[in-house]
Amino acid sequence: MAKLIAGMGTSHVPGVGAAMDNGKTGEAYWQPLFEGFKPLREWHKNNVPDVNIVVFNDHATSYSLDNYSTFTIGVGDHFRPADEGWGRRQVPDVEGHPELAWHITESLMAEEFDMAVAASVDLDHGLTVPLSIAYDQPEKWPTAVIPLIVNVIQHPLPTAMRCYKLGQAIGRAIASFPEDISVGIWGTGGLSHQLGGERAGVVNPEFDKAFLDNLTQNPIANAEIPHTDFIREAGAEGIEMIMWNVMRGALNDDVKEIYRFYHIPVSATAYGAIILENS
Repeated sequence: MAKLIAGMGTSHVPGVGAAMDNGKTGEAYWQPLFEGFKPLREWHKNNVPDVNIVVFNDHATSYSLDNYSTFTIGVGDHFRPADEGWGRRQVPDVEGHPELAWHITESLMAEEFDMAVAASVDLDHGLTVPLSIAYDQPEKWPTAVIPLIVNVIQHPLPTAMRCYKLGQAIGRAIASFPEDISVGIWGTGGLSHQLGGERAGVVNPEFDKAFLDNLTQNPIANAEIPHTDFIREAGAEGIEMIMWNVMRGALNDDVKEIYRFYHIPVSATAYGAIILENS
């Protein structure tokens, strides 16, 4: 049977990808961030699963604001980086895993999660930047990827608890997949940040670190945070943190925290990462 080995939470700041793509990682502004990536990358080097499920949000790149599903799963065998206005990132295309993706889709639908299904969708920085954070700049990504898109853009949004329960259902689906493969799951986005308005540039380290603590100590507390609290405490785009609940819900109750990294600022946002091994 398939085995879910670990989860990762990571911000997906587009500037991180741009720094890598343009050879700026050694500059004074970026160097502390990429120094913090070293233990994370070392762990990933030694723990490559057969498939990673990457939970992210499309930033109105492949979807328009008048056509955005709550939950979308990518079931194709091949996905391209998206052109977000300045050309496609020069990173490898993503190879999917249709067999596991369809199995998860059927299992989720049986549990009354009404999933949208996409065989072809271009992947923006929400997915490609986390891959670069974990695997640097390889000629080919070392793992297959199943994209899972969550609507945190166009209201009404799914609740944090709904995301957590989706993760639990994904965990059950993986456990019932008959092939002997290893699986990872990543929740991306956040942490606290706001890109526009009067509070542009706001970060809240206290809220962010409490959220990170709860991933091991009390994950239900993160799932019970209402949208208004996320927005009030973490900024308008801090709502992306609900996607980390999908990752955490998929894991077992008991997890081991392997690595945590928190850094301010990254393009006027708070960067956070955590690696959790399944018990």
